[in-house]
Amino acid sequence: MIRIFLVAFLSMTGLLSFSQAYNADSSLRVLHEQKDSTLRSLKAKKDSAYQAGLHSDSVRINKEFKTKEDWEKLKGVAIYPVLRAGEFSGVIPVKDLTEIPDPKIDYKLLFELTVNNPDSTIKEVNEGLMEVARKINLHVASGIPLKKIFPVIVVHAGALFAITNNAFYKEKYKTDNPNIKLVGELVALGARVIACGQAMAFLDLKREALLPEIKVSLTAQTVLSHYQLKGYIKY
Repeated sequence: MIRIFLVAFLSMTGLLSFSQAYNADSSLRVLHEQKDSTLRSLKAKKDSAYQAGLHSDSVRINKEFKTKEDWEKLKGVAIYPVLRAGEFSGVIPVKDLTEIPDPKIDYKLLFELTVNNPDSTIKEVNEGLMEVARKINLHVASGIPLKKIFPVIVVHAGALFAITNNAFYKEKYKTDNPNIKLVGELVALGARVIACGQAMAFLDLKREALLPEIKVSLTAQTVLSHYQLKGYIKY
């Protein structure tokens, strides 16, 4: 009788151990499957984001080349009524205009610059500054007297490096600053170029690194609100 009891007890113990081991193995298998599923999901999202990025880049590149191809056909007739800040600052003449701006009112223009050129075009005029020149050229070409145009240019983020002095720029980029001439011309026209003090602090950019004609504000945000409340049109 005792022998039968011992055999039964040992059998139950073995079954219990097997059950516990099976349950542990089953739990581990579930955890591994969940981990594999999560990793597959992350990989799928990564692949999807990568493909979207490739498509986005291809669209951007195609658009840029299309713009350049179109401009190549037109730049031979482009005019530069005030500022020549690279070929994309030119204006294409248009005949028989039927909508002409009022040349008697003041044109108060507010520009916000945040982007510096990529390394591939760091030797060229900053694209934001070039666009400022183009808009001034467009206004003058439309018949607005230069004396009626009042530009304010607020600069923050990476664009701050475009308005640094030549010594700083050359140390950072190993080339002369191509923006100095244009900044000087804009200031000579009456433009105010204002750097954001908050962005300068974040970039550890000292006041003495900027061109001497640059103004400094506590923040770009108050410059934007202040001049818009004064009737400036923000580009």
